[in-house]
Amino acid sequence: MGNPKAFLSVGRQEAGYRPVNERLGDFSEVEQTLNTNDRRTQASRCMDCGVPFCHWACPVGNKQPEWQDMVYKGKWREAYLLLEKTCDFPEFTGRICPALCEKSCVLKHSTEEPVTIRENEAAIAEMAFREGYARPVIPVRNNKKVAVIGSGPAGLTVANRLNRLGYSVTVFEKEERVGGLLRFGIPNFKLNKKVIDRRVDLMGAEGVIFKLGTKVGKDISAKTLTTDFDALCVAIGCETPRDLNVEGRKLKGIHFAMELLSRQNKVLGGLSLKGLPNIDCKGKRVLVIGGGDTGSDCVGTANRLGAISVIQIEILPKPPVGHNSDTPWPQYPNVLKTSTSHEEGCDRRWSLTTNRFIGEVGVLKAVEVEEVEWVSATDGGRPTPRPTGRKETLEVDIVFLAMGFVHPEQEGLVKELSLALDARKNIATDADGRIATTTKIFACGDAVSGPSLVVRAISEGHRIASSIDTLLKGRG
Repeated sequence: MGNPKAFLSVGRQEAGYRPVNERLGDFSEVEQTLNTNDRRTQASRCMDCGVPFCHWACPVGNKQPEWQDMVYKGKWREAYLLLEKTCDFPEFTGRICPALCEKSCVLKHSTEEPVTIRENEAAIAEMAFREGYARPVIPVRNNKKVAVIGSGPAGLTVANRLNRLGYSVTVFEKEERVGGLLRFGIPNFKLNKKVIDRRVDLMGAEGVIFKLGTKVGKDISAKTLTTDFDALCVAIGCETPRDLNVEGRKLKGIHFAMELLSRQNKVLGGLSLKGLPNIDCKGKRVLVIGGGDTGSDCVGTANRLGAISVIQIEILPKPPVGHNSDTPWPQYPNVLKTSTSHEEGCDRRWSLTTNRFIGEVGVLKAVEVEEVEWVSATDGGRPTPRPTGRKETLEVDIVFLAMGFVHPEQEGLVKELSLALDARKNIATDADGRIATTTKIFACGDAVSGPSLVVRAISEGHRIASSIDTLLKGRG
């Protein structure tokens, strides 16, 4: 720890955001950056705790105290080399991670001013690309091949790790571009897609092969994959949205959140809009149902597209500000989160359930909502909502359903892979009748866990890449 008293004399300084009236006119990233000297000063606040709870809380096990000290001392290259050992894509997590590490920082619990770990991480990654520390690593090949289905954070992590271990890795992606929800779900104002392209170009230079616009079972058979590759990783994410099956659901003007977000990202990327509905928010009254990050992204997107009003409703009660005694550390704090999108204009309301959609001639005109009370379970289980009878009609033109996802859309792919393996059992056996060459199949990320964080997907990618390496090398 280069400055053992910095945490006493230096306060937390965030980079902040572009002015609202400026950022509403475009989809550029809203977060600003500190200059190098201020960033080093912020890194000096790390106390190098004897028990680094930031490291403990990080799903990928980042060694925050070590690279904070390196940044303070101006050793940016060393900081990046250490950071990338645990986090394959710090330029992603440094922008969009909810920073579980900061919620566990000792300075968070003692002064409510944790170290700016996430911003420091992003600064390290940007310095690496700007100064050329992030450069291709060309491994020695081991003559084994691995296929990865899906190019979200989990799939990219598996590909990156195995490629650097010497495997020849091919990533199959059904879309026109790499990235999964990083590209098509997260708005540009949070994650500029050039950041993804930069990393993909680096991985391509290292030897990873990307097959875009290729859907397994349609453009390439599962049989081909199980025949041509030594191992296969399914990392297709979790894309089935939770629906709201109430009266009027089929009215024109009701969309899933990802229809809006994917469409806008594709528009900005100059990509095909085939299969996506035409959504025009200009001059419209917008209602977002769902109070999470996806709902917030819809708020920011609708405002940029010219909505005259945006309301966001949530069935859960309004969380407290700053501290919640119901979710003490080490639980993730359930406190009120006001995003940059909320600051740009949004009427937020809680404890509201949707009763029905109201329309005329098949077109949405209003939504009936009802206030609910949350009743604690007598057996200690989860509270349940109870309607109060206090109803209200909201006049709206467009509704976006942002209530999360329910399960991975994997049934068809799993069936394809199973049939391919069954077909090979008669031809791929050794002298004792055991299957000799059947491809080893793995799965990771949201396809296994359901919807989760990008940093957890990266962590899962680490685990599966290690498992594939262990198995293919005959160690277990």
